[in-house]
Amino acid sequence: MLKIYAGVAVAAVSALLGGTAFWVYTNQSGDQFAECRGGQVGGATIGGPFTLVDQTGKTVTDADVITKPTLVYFGYTFCPDVCPLDNARNAEAVDILEEMGVDVTPVFITVDPGRDTPEVMAEFADIMHPKMIGLTGSAEQVKAASQAYKTYFKLHNDDPEDEYYLVDHSTFTYLMLPQTGFADFFKREVTADEMAQRVSCFINAS
Repeated sequence: MLKIYAGVAVAAVSALLGGTAFWVYTNQSGDQFAECRGGQVGGATIGGPFTLVDQTGKTVTDADVITKPTLVYFGYTFCPDVCPLDNARNAEAVDILEEMGVDVTPVFITVDPGRDTPEVMAEFADIMHPKMIGLTGSAEQVKAASQAYKTYFKLHNDDPEDEYYLVDHSTFTYLMLPQTGFADFFKREVTADEMAQRVSCFINAS
């Protein structure tokens, strides 16, 4: 059964919010998406090839997953509150976009593959949104995907008897476009409506 544990959240959230740092560049001349950006965007290359396992147990690559505009989020299903809230926000944005005639896929990549089996990811994804793709894999595969997206995570699982350990991780959501790759990122404070408007702008400009 899917376990989303509440409590012990304050210390974890503090660590999460400081997870990922971006080198900054501002809107450059010739940027077709300049009007769509919500602010400054990281100069490092975000995204890239990955091989993971989806919620059906099938091995997939980034080319299999990112076939349309995609919102990518890294977290874990045992997350006390941050991951469920962020994924719910992403799912709401997808519904708003659908009403606007825009088809977007929400993707949730675990950083806790030891607990997040394909079955667990399937249950989480099913609860969140019928379009959501849940991805897990080996520790090496997950690490490679995290590095490709320049995300941060740290498991606090030093005690092998503790099945309720927490995981610090960054909390950005990444907009990926099939033809151009990384487009933008969204912080936690961005609302579903704001996200939908910005995503729609990117798609219309692409």
